[in-house]
Amino acid sequence: MAKAKAAEVAAVSLISDDPAIQKPRLIKLIVKNFRCIGTTPVSIDLNDIVVLVGANNVGKSSILKAYELAMWQGSNKGKLKIEDFPNNKIDPDNLPEIELHTIVYDNSPGERWITVLPNGERLVKERWIWANEGDPKREGWDAEANTWSEQVPWGAPNVANSRRPEPHRVDAFDPPEEQATAIKDLLMKAVNDRVKNLKGANQEEDENEYHQLLDKVKELQKKIVADSQEQIDAVNVELSQQFEKVFPNYKIDFDAKPEDNLDKTINLFKADPQLLMGPVDGYLSTVERQGSGARRTLLWTALKFISENNQKGRDEATVRPHLLLIDEPEICLHPNAIRDACSVLYDLPNSGNWQVMVTTHSPIFIDFSRDNTTIVKVEKNADGAIQGTTVFRPETAQLSDDDKRNLKLLNICDPYVAEFFFGGKVIVVEGDTEYTAFNYIKASNPEAYKDIHIIRARGKATIVSLVKILNHFGSSYSVLHDSDTPLTANGAMANPAWGNNPNILAAIAAKPAGTQTRLLASLPNFEQAYFGEVIATEKPYNALRTIAEQPAKFAIVETLIQALINHNAAIPDNCAEWTTIEDLREKLEAVAV
Repeated sequence: MAKAKAAEVAAVSLISDDPAIQKPRLIKLIVKNFRCIGTTPVSIDLNDIVVLVGANNVGKSSILKAYELAMWQGSNKGKLKIEDFPNNKIDPDNLPEIELHTIVYDNSPGERWITVLPNGERLVKERWIWANEGDPKREGWDAEANTWSEQVPWGAPNVANSRRPEPHRVDAFDPPEEQATAIKDLLMKAVNDRVKNLKGANQEEDENEYHQLLDKVKELQKKIVADSQEQIDAVNVELSQQFEKVFPNYKIDFDAKPEDNLDKTINLFKADPQLLMGPVDGYLSTVERQGSGARRTLLWTALKFISENNQKGRDEATVRPHLLLIDEPEICLHPNAIRDACSVLYDLPNSGNWQVMVTTHSPIFIDFSRDNTTIVKVEKNADGAIQGTTVFRPETAQLSDDDKRNLKLLNICDPYVAEFFFGGKVIVVEGDTEYTAFNYIKASNPEAYKDIHIIRARGKATIVSLVKILNHFGSSYSVLHDSDTPLTANGAMANPAWGNNPNILAAIAAKPAGTQTRLLASLPNFEQAYFGEVIATEKPYNALRTIAEQPAKFAIVETLIQALINHNAAIPDNCAEWTTIEDLREKLEAVAV
């Protein structure tokens, strides 16, 4: 009895009873000595949406699995197999380790477990270490002793896990049966949540028939438990009398307590539902018998259903949130469906009850305009160690509302704009003409330019927004834009296009230390500077035809792109490298003369 009472004291909910207080927030996952991840820890900043980018076989899928393991602690799904150990061997000096950091706001586990951050937030650290196959040893960071302790915050692992996201993992190449199970599980979660939160036309806002059923069952449960206590006591006496014959002065106390979480014990539907697909007038077969494309499309259909129908119910504070872990969501999707799939993923956390972590090789699944996204680049360094680098977080990139609007529009026009996150040298150009001309140069010698990414900003304002992203990314880059002229063509008023030039310069000046940049301007625009022509329409086509038909013009444009790649290379005539707006004005006037 004493142990039972102690467990009750330790079983503190992670979520406050006060709905005005924020839910706990997972902020960091650290993994080492797990699968292909070695002794160098891989640290992942967590958010509503986490996008893992990087080459094949650098550990992205291992990170998904590690996150899943951390969420399943205290269950059979939190166990390791020998193939999860590096090189399929148990090295006592380098054991698999997963560490999780949580920000708490209320019902914290005790001050000894709290590290107060400089911003005032309260951090709790936990880690799990596997000395053998199976279950791990769990430890908590004792902030007072400044060391890891075998005593742990929140007591039993299922107490904390019941309030952490429940993982739903979909591997890129799972067997059909496993994919079908994952899809059915997601759909059943959605259907159950919808039914439990469904309200009748005349019902009060805070109750529905399901909750009324729970209340009635609780009342009946209390009555039955009270009525049966006499029988339980009699059973205890009889058991004690029998046991005492072998162990004198011992007694048995069968402490039968009522189930607290009735919601978990009531099943509205069969445990193993069937999900069939097929033509309206034809044969319907199970999901696992469908093709990869059909299964993947059904997965997105299920996620879209969840995203659009996830309602907030009366007991939202006690409902375990969900975590979607998905490998390469672009696989088996028609090009037209990829953008829709991206929208579904990014909208899923809007319900307040979902987090998403994906691995991807597609820039379409990167959206700079969202406030809840972390982009992590996973790669092998020169020593072969895997590392995870957070290359983008909206709150630290300091994007304005205008920046987000610019990037959202650009992403619609060019879904591959985020390609530079996957590596290579970056050149930002203002418009379609430069983009077309440079890509023609690249196509003429693909081996020489294979690692070059041309980003088409489609306007000066968007150049500023992209530069902020690149500065945050910590990447070296070059920018080419039209200088335009201080006054409009008729000389009657100030030219807004010229007015954007200082904004570009200021954005580049905010680059982090060590970043190499080059800012070049075509005087006054690309066509006049390098082709000697004033072109009003079909500029990209005219540029393409000019450099294709005139070797001299091709050479000029190639000199320009070389200068943008190599910051020490010479620039062509009618091109300015400038550092102040007065400098740019003087160079433009010199060309005009």
